[in-house]
Amino acid sequence: MRMHVLCFKWGTKYGPDYVNRLYAMVSRNLSLPFSLHCFTDDTAGIRSEVECYPLPELGCPVPVNVPGMWRKTGIWREDLVGIEGRALFVDLDSVIVDAIDPLFEWGEDDDVILARNWLKPLSRLGQTTLFRFKVGAHAYLLENFQRDSQGIAEQYRFEQHYVTQNVRGGVKFWPNEWVRHYRVHCLPGYISRYFKPASIPKGARVIAFPGEPNPADALLGQWTHGEPVTAKQHLKNWFIPEKRIRPSLRGHLACFQKPCPFVAEHWRE
Repeated sequence: MRMHVLCFKWGTKYGPDYVNRLYAMVSRNLSLPFSLHCFTDDTAGIRSEVECYPLPELGCPVPVNVPGMWRKTGIWREDLVGIEGRALFVDLDSVIVDAIDPLFEWGEDDDVILARNWLKPLSRLGQTTLFRFKVGAHAYLLENFQRDSQGIAEQYRFEQHYVTQNVRGGVKFWPNEWVRHYRVHCLPGYISRYFKPASIPKGARVIAFPGEPNPADALLGQWTHGEPVTAKQHLKNWFIPEKRIRPSLRGHLACFQKPCPFVAEHWRE
């Protein structure tokens, strides 16, 4: 049986190298036959092994003036380019660091399994950074969205909140150790990160990079809106307002990282 891995790429934030790295990481960490399906508005530069398709039609206006990646809601349509069975969606700014066979094997067939919202652990909210679902089994999520896309987006703000709170029977979450948040679980504390690089938590299979920094930043040892600097220079930059990553002392201190060895090892073709 062939496994299906899905990703979205639209706009200019991430280039084709992110898709190509994802394909390579899946091929190194999944022992089962698989296809990587990329839904994109630009196929240039994407390796030939990746199956590319236009972005799924929403069948309604794309919400405006709200946060969240609402284009992803199209993935819940009943017919998704002929894909059948379980599918694993992976955000492009993810780093696979260990075998992902269990992500296809864990749980029941109709389950929607999400990563937890690590910043709000008591909220029972999920992250659609990495989630598994049965294609077509939850088409009502798109159908309901089509009736009032702007209203739903304004109510839930983020598409992952909409999914978490509207899957019939409720969502499930991956075992805690399998999916980890780079800032929360991998980077050392604010002071320690001036001396030590990020590391892989025990039992992790996928490291997610929601927000910033992203894997390209971690590879170089910079923050998203900064540049690679030494720890000494980063501290000096606090006294130069235009060079601060964040206005506050604590915020600026938090935005430092050394080049990450595990990103260099795993986030590659």
